[in-house]
Amino acid sequence: MSTPGALVRNRPVSEGAGVHSAGLGRPAPGPGRQGPGVGGVLTQIGLGLVCGGYATGAALGWGSEELALVMGDFGLSAAALAAAVSCFLYARGHRGSFRPAWLLFAFSSFMASAGNAVWGWYEVVLAREVPTPSLADLCFLLFAPPAIVGLLVLAKKPVTRAGWVCLALDAWLIGGSLLTLSWSLALAHTARVEVAEGESVARSALSLAYPLLDIVLVSMVLALHFRRSHINRSAINTAIAALALTVLCDALFTSPLLREHYSSGQLLDAGWFAGSLLLAYAPWGARRTVDPAAARARHPHSRPLAGSLAALTPYLAAAVCTLGILYNVVEGRRVDRVVVLTGCTVVLALVLRQGIMLLDNIALTHELAQKENHFRSLVQGSSDVIMIAAPTGILRYVSPAASGVYGREAEDLIGSELASIIHPEDLGGVVHEVRRFLAAAPSEEPTTRIECRFRSGRGEWLNVESTVNRHQGGLIFNSRDVTERVRLQAQLRHNAEHDPLTDLPNRALFTERVRGALGGRRSSDPGTAVLFIDLDGFKGVNDRLGHQAGDELLVQAARRLQDSVRAGDTAARLGGDEFAALILGDGNRDRAARECQVYEIADRLRVTLSQPYRIDAANEVRVAASIGVAFAEPGISAGDLLRNADLAMYRAKAAGKDRVELYAPQMQAEIVRRTELAARLRTALHDGEFALLHQPVVDLSTGRISAVAAQARWRSAQGILFTPAEFLRVTDDSERIAELGRWLLEEAVEQAAERAGIGHRTPVTIRLSARRLLDRSLPPGSIESLLTRHGLPSGSLVIELAESDPRDPRVNFDELEQRLAALRRLGVKIALDGFGSGHAAISALRRLPVDILKLDRGLVEGVVESARLRKITSGLLRIAGDLGMQSVADGVDVPEQVLALRSMGCTHGQGMAFAGPLDEYRLRRALVRDEYPLPGPVRVSAGNRPSIRSNNETPVPPT
Repeated sequence: MSTPGALVRNRPVSEGAGVHSAGLGRPAPGPGRQGPGVGGVLTQIGLGLVCGGYATGAALGWGSEELALVMGDFGLSAAALAAAVSCFLYARGHRGSFRPAWLLFAFSSFMASAGNAVWGWYEVVLAREVPTPSLADLCFLLFAPPAIVGLLVLAKKPVTRAGWVCLALDAWLIGGSLLTLSWSLALAHTARVEVAEGESVARSALSLAYPLLDIVLVSMVLALHFRRSHINRSAINTAIAALALTVLCDALFTSPLLREHYSSGQLLDAGWFAGSLLLAYAPWGARRTVDPAAARARHPHSRPLAGSLAALTPYLAAAVCTLGILYNVVEGRRVDRVVVLTGCTVVLALVLRQGIMLLDNIALTHELAQKENHFRSLVQGSSDVIMIAAPTGILRYVSPAASGVYGREAEDLIGSELASIIHPEDLGGVVHEVRRFLAAAPSEEPTTRIECRFRSGRGEWLNVESTVNRHQGGLIFNSRDVTERVRLQAQLRHNAEHDPLTDLPNRALFTERVRGALGGRRSSDPGTAVLFIDLDGFKGVNDRLGHQAGDELLVQAARRLQDSVRAGDTAARLGGDEFAALILGDGNRDRAARECQVYEIADRLRVTLSQPYRIDAANEVRVAASIGVAFAEPGISAGDLLRNADLAMYRAKAAGKDRVELYAPQMQAEIVRRTELAARLRTALHDGEFALLHQPVVDLSTGRISAVAAQARWRSAQGILFTPAEFLRVTDDSERIAELGRWLLEEAVEQAAERAGIGHRTPVTIRLSARRLLDRSLPPGSIESLLTRHGLPSGSLVIELAESDPRDPRVNFDELEQRLAALRRLGVKIALDGFGSGHAAISALRRLPVDILKLDRGLVEGVVESARLRKITSGLLRIAGDLGMQSVADGVDVPEQVLALRSMGCTHGQGMAFAGPLDEYRLRRALVRDEYPLPGPVRVSAGNRPSIRSNNETPVPPT
């Protein structure tokens, strides 16, 4: 008995296939497991115990004749009824192509149950011999036909009419042979005896019907044994085994030897009993499907063996028929006409079958030749190379496409080892993958994919992708050249990881390299360092010469950086004018020596990057480099190390640029402080933490105050006073800066109007940038409405214009010129801030309506010590005088500067030599005095009064 021992897949099979893989509510086993579950094993054990118990009872005679009759008749009836109910319930609950077969088996078993019940009624209840013929005979005769039809339903259906004819001929060959043999051995003798004894025709026909139907049933069992469907084969095998056991018992019963001594309850009944219970178990005992491919892979020789036995069946049947005839001849008997007729029909059937098979073989041979030509054309015309390798790795077949793909003729490759054309670096991976693939179950992994390099006939290595299949213990390789694809992928990967302009690694690849340097065997090396590099002045090159020149500068800078680092180090462009370098540690544990070494490397790099750059034949530019250096620490991440180097670079820029700074932990604290200040700055204006101070602008000829410069100060909640240069450095919030500018303008105009109301009509100076003046948040009519609202007299407002470079693309100079002209018509005076700081101020003076020139603080600071600066300053003041403009020197801090500037013709000064920024109370006191003592022969008419020093008025340093 072959019951649920098949493999199943994890997913259930559809009911349309006639199989319920999950069985009676229990989960189906996973793939690769064999045999029934625990419940199935217990059922089989119980079935064996019941059958064994019945056989034991039959062998011992059941202890009494009455019990033997009951068990021999009603016991068999109950077993057959159980088979009928079981098959009927299964067919009712499971719909599929095999449902009619189980219904037919249910009807067949019911007939057997009814026949045994009628037999028992006569023998047990009525206590008399069963008449012949009787209703029991009718039931027993109706057992075979539905079983035969049910076997036909279970069989694998032929697909052609020739197949159906061959099936019928095979059945007749088997049946005719068995009929010949059984007729020669027993049936002819039985028929003659009954005729001699004067038995009726009905009784004689009945005695022959049983063995003839059994012969037909046996013929179908044998004919269909080799034509079983692959679906639920275990259930089919069990049903066939049950019917075969029943037919065997029928054959034994009809033999004269046993029939004369047979009585109900004997051991022969145990066979019928076991056959019925086996049929009852068949639909439920095997609930899993068999994957034909998996079954063939596990048992590669089972199908050829089964096919051979199926092909030999007709010849074996003919041999049996011949043996039946020979038996009569050897025994000296007269050959019966039935035997002759049956033998002739068997021979005729064999000849017909051979003729059909011959025609079928001719058609199949022709079709096979066509398919072979078709597939040969596909293989030879395919651009893929198909190779078949033996289990030893020797190539047994190579398609002609090898000459075009590999540049090597197929004949040259056949007979060589596959390993000889694989790149040595890839061979280990290929062998590992092939071994893993061959060890896997074919049903789970029918193919695999391998990519490696093959040696071509041109001496180069080609990237080849192969689909690998199993083939008779060896392998089939379907290979294609993917070299161009691999190159494209490598190019795309390179483009994704490198800067397109300089071809240096980009930020993503650089971060990955840093992460790799901090892990693995270098994780404990503290000498690994990251350099962040920013090119100072690069923006000016872009603005003056254009972006193409800027790109050329970046390319040259990248080349210098790449040439300056070692072979194992990494240079990268992070974006814009920012570069970086990864300097790997050398294992030196002396931290100080390593810092000194890396600092020297960074400083040499700074000098290299600061050398002049030849952009074209007419332009040579210079930029400086600010470099921040951060060293790896135990446990530090790549992101933290990059951040530390970035902080050090910004410290270098803040400290004056063109320098190298090493990261220190306090830099992070400073960043945190600046972030906190920026966060507090967002609410400081609304919380009233800003105050307005004014610094007097003094007439250098009289010492009188001619104007006051308004300056904002932020007094934080901790009592710290910040200058604009300090608190604006911590934020880049343009909206907050614009809001602060509006507050400064309105507060300065309001306080100036209040001072004018009490008699101090001193003009107030407010510093605004050109971009701020053109900002949409400060509309053209806002200053006019502000002056009108506060009633500030004409000429009482002076605007110092800062950042007025005509080449600045962010400033529309035509619009700026119109805006300043409109302000002058309102009585607002315009001062040009930073005069003398470069070409920008001279160009702005040429284009813009200006009333006052304010000398740059850098000129004033060196006017005493430097004769060159004195000449430059004197020339600028002469220009102001020739244009009829007032001049104001910013940053006049010592008396010597006052004397020098006054001698050069400077009209006004502002600085610590007179007073620092004053609050409103001290400013009004100074305006009441309205004079400051001047050094030199000029004396103030008001007498010798002490000068007002800022350190006495306010602790705020000058801006």
